[in-house]
Amino acid sequence: MTVKFVIAALILLVAGTGLYHVWKPLPEGIGYRGSEVPLRDARLLTDVTVHNGDGSTRLDHAIFDEVLRQIANAERFILVDMFLFNDSKPEGATGYRPLARQLTEALIQRRQTVPDIRIVVISDPINTFYGGTRSPWFEALKEAGITVVETNLSKLRDSNPTWSALWRVCCRWLGNSADSGWLPNALQGNPVTLRSYLALPNFKANHRKLLVSDAGDDIRGLVTSANPHDGSSRHSNIGLSFSGLAVADLLESEQAVLALSGAGLPYLDGIIAEIRREAANGAMPAPAGTIQVVTEAAILASALGIIESASSGDRIDLAVFYLSHRRIVRALVDAHNRGALIRMLLDANNDAFGRDKNGIPNRQVAMELNGAGIPVRWCNTRGEQCHSKLLIRQSSAGAADVLLGSANFTRRNLDNLNLETNVHLRTSAVSVVARQAIDFFETHWQQGPGSVPVMSLPYEAWADESRLKYWQYRLMEASGMSTF
Repeated sequence: MTVKFVIAALILLVAGTGLYHVWKPLPEGIGYRGSEVPLRDARLLTDVTVHNGDGSTRLDHAIFDEVLRQIANAERFILVDMFLFNDSKPEGATGYRPLARQLTEALIQRRQTVPDIRIVVISDPINTFYGGTRSPWFEALKEAGITVVETNLSKLRDSNPTWSALWRVCCRWLGNSADSGWLPNALQGNPVTLRSYLALPNFKANHRKLLVSDAGDDIRGLVTSANPHDGSSRHSNIGLSFSGLAVADLLESEQAVLALSGAGLPYLDGIIAEIRREAANGAMPAPAGTIQVVTEAAILASALGIIESASSGDRIDLAVFYLSHRRIVRALVDAHNRGALIRMLLDANNDAFGRDKNGIPNRQVAMELNGAGIPVRWCNTRGEQCHSKLLIRQSSAGAADVLLGSANFTRRNLDNLNLETNVHLRTSAVSVVARQAIDFFETHWQQGPGSVPVMSLPYEAWADESRLKYWQYRLMEASGMSTF
């Protein structure tokens, strides 16, 4: 009787823990939706990986060149929030850009050149394997007097409750050690602990990728899908650099991450107030449209708003690394049935840093969309990933919505589980920034087999119409037992 009671009590404890951490109140500031403010001095940035007909590869990459340029011009303040910040890459691989080292050295150099500058780097604990090892990059930054914040993810809701409930009861309270590792490190660093691997299946992350810095009187923000990660340095990506009131909203959204990590920076309030004061007092040229900073579930609201407002004659183009969110998929099919012209450019989910993948979820969603009559093409990748997250709507009246940033279109990225940051632009379809986004998509879409270079492949090239894999995707998406 006692044994049965103990077993029943443990089952209730694990189940109750799981339910609470799925539905618990969100930390303040999660799901942030900034105001629609004037779009100022916006610059679209793209990383395009081109495979030439002779077998060579050309990297037309601009995002981290701009990141390093902004850091080199900063005088008072730099805030970096980046997900993957390490030098892991496929074993024995060559030709990868050392982004982790370049970003670290740029920040340290700026700190040495301008000793009074305030620099904060926020990142995800995956880079120390959840406390089971030390990041040489973080250690070098700290040594230089730069504030490094590893995001406290425990306050977020659990995306994989099947495992996380057990982990919270059995293992989380044990702590971890950065100096006692004995297991091989999947990120190719020093050995890590068993507890690090037990933390991994929680599948939660600070997945944001952004920079805020000053350049004299101008304070700029940059929101992107690109990571300072050597193994990601060949990926295609997209980003936007901008100034104006939206930068204040970007900083305000970052205060939520700092707060849940117990690392509030009071001086951010002064910078936010300064941006808003100067925007209110300064004479500004006519804006090119509006921009809105959105995070977590507010990104889902923007995406659904863009898709659900599309009517006959409007065009929707989506280029994304992962597409699996059921509300997004249904909204796309509904928009197609209303007469909107929809095109999907997807990564085939075939490669992950030297390892083969099985195509889930994109090939299964592509099967569904193709069956509904929506055209699908695949990025022509060779080991790298088509890592952009870009949604464009062009209305028949000539308006355009552009949504881009860190968030994949998945349950984990859009349902207040991961930390994400995007920007939503509303502008004219002939504005410079809209044309750049449209051209980025159009170039990939139009340059299929027979073109030089080949940027995309037809649906048939990577089609997988297995019903078993389709329902595997649906189970993984619904349960959270997945990495997407």
